[in-house]
Amino acid sequence: MDSNKTLIVVAGPTAVGKTAAAINLAQHYNTAILSADSRQFFREMSIGTAKPSPTELAAAPHYFINSHSITDSFNVGDFETEGLKLLDELFKTHDTVILAGGSGLYIKAICEGFDNLPTVPPEIRVRLNDELIEKGLAFLQKKLANADPVYYAEVDIHNPQRLIRALEVFESTGNPFSSYRTANTRQRPFNIVKIGLSMPREQLYNRINERVDIMIAEGMVKEAERLTPYREANALKTVGYNELFDYFDGRTDLKTAIELIKQHTRQFAKRQLTWFNKDKTIVWANPITDDIVELADRLLNK
Repeated sequence: MDSNKTLIVVAGPTAVGKTAAAINLAQHYNTAILSADSRQFFREMSIGTAKPSPTELAAAPHYFINSHSITDSFNVGDFETEGLKLLDELFKTHDTVILAGGSGLYIKAICEGFDNLPTVPPEIRVRLNDELIEKGLAFLQKKLANADPVYYAEVDIHNPQRLIRALEVFESTGNPFSSYRTANTRQRPFNIVKIGLSMPREQLYNRINERVDIMIAEGMVKEAERLTPYREANALKTVGYNELFDYFDGRTDLKTAIELIKQHTRQFAKRQLTWFNKDKTIVWANPITDDIVELADRLLNK
């Protein structure tokens, strides 16, 4: 690959309009889109992850959507390896490729790489899992907030697997999980241009609420019900499914579960923005009022 190859990153919080913007860019540059949404990889989860519709998927080549099963072990390190291999192929026939999504960690993996995380003694993981069962999610959330406030501000705190991963690294090394992701930025053999999508918070929150209502209307409850046998899979320990599993268990009613999905998704969007705002290389735009294609052209011609 050479330096006239460019990866255009389209980042931003959930429901901000990344899919539409990425498709516009892909059509403009006649290229493909890699999804950096850590939940859209899984083919069994469609409604609850707001995957692009069949029409949208047909509008441009997409990769890493429906690429894996929830029973597969697929983490951010695997994504880095597979994603770079794919980019290597795509850059043979395209000068520009799009990477779009809201999972900051996955975008970072492709753009900068990771330090190798230390191996953790299995007994620490077992103990943290026991604490989750005995003392609940809030206990682990508080523990992580004290141990690693940087990671706490950006992680999906409703995903126990992510909390445990960060805590086990901290407890086995004494160093915060966040410190392992910053030491060595790997030089990539392509240029990187980052566009962040944002809008006034009230507008974003309205879009999130509307999107949840649409998901429910499209059959998200049935989808979650179908996935109940796999509820222990890491992919399903996430906003939207967690709340519905509580409803199936009789811990809450459906109306409350839907309100909680909206609330937790809004909180998640806020944490996504916290994460992306730390990246000073991102150029921000409002997808409703700004011309994203024109902005990308301008950035590419700099």
